[in-house]
Amino acid sequence: MKIFISILTILISNLTFGQTKYEKDFNEFWNDINNNYAYFDQQQINWQKVKEIYQPQVIEITNDNDFIRFLENIINEFHNGHISLNTNLNSSNRIIPSGQDMFVQKQNEKFIITDLKKEFRAEKSGLKIGDEILLFNGKPVAEQVAQFLPKYTTQHTDKMYTYAINMLFAGTHNIKRQITIRRNGNQINFNLDSLKLTENKNLVEAKILNNTTAYIKINDALGNNNTIEEFDKAIDSILQYKNLVIDLTQTPSGGNSTVARCIMGRFINKTLPYQQHEFDEKEFDTKRKWVEYVTPRKIQFKGNVFILVGHWTGSMGEGITIGFDGMKRAKIIGTEMAGLLGAINGFIMSETKIGFQIPTERLYHINGTPRENYKPTILTNNIDETIKKMNEIK
Repeated sequence: MKIFISILTILISNLTFGQTKYEKDFNEFWNDINNNYAYFDQQQINWQKVKEIYQPQVIEITNDNDFIRFLENIINEFHNGHISLNTNLNSSNRIIPSGQDMFVQKQNEKFIITDLKKEFRAEKSGLKIGDEILLFNGKPVAEQVAQFLPKYTTQHTDKMYTYAINMLFAGTHNIKRQITIRRNGNQINFNLDSLKLTENKNLVEAKILNNTTAYIKINDALGNNNTIEEFDKAIDSILQYKNLVIDLTQTPSGGNSTVARCIMGRFINKTLPYQQHEFDEKEFDTKRKWVEYVTPRKIQFKGNVFILVGHWTGSMGEGITIGFDGMKRAKIIGTEMAGLLGAINGFIMSETKIGFQIPTERLYHINGTPRENYKPTILTNNIDETIKKMNEIK
């Protein structure tokens, strides 16, 4: 028996030693996700099938760039923007929603722009909500969408298609996007990435909408702790107003819970729950579940609160939204949000040192609704409708 075990150990060692660093890292990548990913059941992903599809390909990889492209293809199997690598190439696709400036949906076999990010290239180039996209970089759209669809199944859902379509139109870092649309029977070409944008460096912006209503916008800065001080200054300047609009429509990059709790803490006078966490302890076949709370801080704004959200409200922006809703402290106005999954944690592969992040905890509204499924109280179709609703607040 001892001789058999020794021979088996030698064989396994030889097999491991004979692997390339890319094969080793692929196995580590697959196992880390297998052991820690929190949404296999909810998304019905056949992770074993994914391994069967991609493992034969890794044998042919001989350089880091090809390995990064290979991993990016695997990440598309999850069809959600909260799974990503910590590195990319010039040829890499922009990730969504942070690298996305239009929201496109498939309607009756047509690809229709249903929303546009304000003050970004798609809108500034002249594209409009309702435009039908015919060509992307000179080629029909449908044949290009397939590259982003999961390979483990042929039964593609609406969520899979929405992810794939919007990844395509986000484009790659190294190729300028050209789009041909149909509008009022005419074909029009747009060169989106030739436009230069002026960077908005303000973390927080405040203004007065009318005699009763103030407005505060957070500019994709929920991960910057300096936002807390800037938000406090803005709140302190409008405490006397009847209504306050908080604009989270441009927070696609998410942020951290400290900033979120500091913001929400200005609107309550007692400690309140704002979201639920759930974590699988797979080794013991049990779950750990807990509630996260917000505590009051500084002077409270006591008026009515309205939160604006949209397709570019992601991650922590979504957490703030369900928090305000769960605490019954605001009305939520807007489209469905980015639908980013869970709370993320980072991992690093041993050989290539390439990092990646995946959701390891599920997040829920206090009422038990999965965060990614939450819909605003006042549901709109696009940002223009959301702004119209905001302007009706008196």
